[in-house]
Amino acid sequence: MALKLMYITNQEEIAKIAENSGVDWIFIDLEINGKDARQGHLDTVISRHSIEDVKKIKKVLTNSRLLVRVNPIYEGSKKEIDKVIKDGADIVMLPFFKTKEEVELFVNYVNGRVKVCLLCETSEAVKNIDSILTVQGIDYIHIGLNDLHLSYNKKFMFELLVDGTVEMLCKKFESRGILFGFGGIAQLGQGTLPAENIIAEHYRLGSNMAILSRSFCNTKKSTDFGLIEDIFKIGINELRDFEDQLMWKDKSFFAENQEFVKGKVMEIVYTITKY
Repeated sequence: MALKLMYITNQEEIAKIAENSGVDWIFIDLEINGKDARQGHLDTVISRHSIEDVKKIKKVLTNSRLLVRVNPIYEGSKKEIDKVIKDGADIVMLPFFKTKEEVELFVNYVNGRVKVCLLCETSEAVKNIDSILTVQGIDYIHIGLNDLHLSYNKKFMFELLVDGTVEMLCKKFESRGILFGFGGIAQLGQGTLPAENIIAEHYRLGSNMAILSRSFCNTKKSTDFGLIEDIFKIGINELRDFEDQLMWKDKSFFAENQEFVKGKVMEIVYTITKY
């Protein structure tokens, strides 16, 4: 079972390259309400995409599905959701929710027209997860480790992978038959916590999807489309080859990898705390 790969972009040329390289979902990010306050001090991406991008990107896609992250529930939510669906979103994502009521409202606004994806990224959402999961009409849930680790005052986002939080959520989603994923992945061999080890954790936990992180292909650093195409093609081929190998691994391989990840995360946290 190959992971569904998502890539965030509002550039037509890049969306086309990503699609041709095998990215499953192109991701437009309209979320802006409250984001600067939460993440302005961090080296994270605040996308600044616009609602006009939905139509623009939809036009260039033939195979990949279009996922649009809207704003957390606010007075303009219904209008915003109606517009992105009308303009071609295949999946609409709700970020930063905390309660069952918000999720219910969101599902009602979408009203079965497209797929619903929740972005679980607040400690309150985790606390209320059992009641949230009783809402009918949730197709996908992604665990957003960036905001979620801030919500718990953690130092490093993958701490939630080793303290049992991610595993507990994955089991709950799986028991409800909801497809899920978590975090982002870099190119193989890259990342402070190597991408291979994170992908093996996706497989151990039965995860279905992952976001290709900014470091997978940083289009801000290179504007050469030929080079970007090479990075995507090679990077995704390597990732898919690695997934093929994982299919044949036994339980002990995944248990050892889990231990390695725990050690590595503790080491990274220790380094961050020390400085």
